[in-house]
Amino acid sequence: MPISFSSPGSFDKTEKFLQKTLKLDIDKIVKSQAARGAAALSAATPRESGRASLSWDYEIKKTSSSVAIYWTNTDVENGYPVAVMIQHGHGTGTGGYVAGIDYINPVMRPVFEDIAQTVWKAVTSA
Repeated sequence: MPISFSSPGSFDKTEKFLQKTLKLDIDKIVKSQAARGAAALSAATPRESGRASLSWDYEIKKTSSSVAIYWTNTDVENGYPVAVMIQHGHGTGTGGYVAGIDYINPVMRPVFEDIAQTVWKAVTSA
């Protein structure tokens, strides 16, 4: 059973908008924001040796329907990521405990908000 619909008027504006969004280059925005996030994480990471703060990077993964940014840190000690130890705390070799410091969430919140605003602006102004 076929389904059809009709509408008075034209879909020209809708089609024009959709054609523009097909040509929208989100890659540039995502790459810029990913780099900004890595720099913010580097600046916010507490420095003892400096290795953890200098080890931030990012990966961008795209599918046909999404783009994801993964911020990574390659500083690992005894098989455990140093950035995670700083964030969540860790036990010491002598039975003590070092409390975590929430340095990731506060510095990334404005980055996330800016990503949302920048992408939204790019899409709505297409």
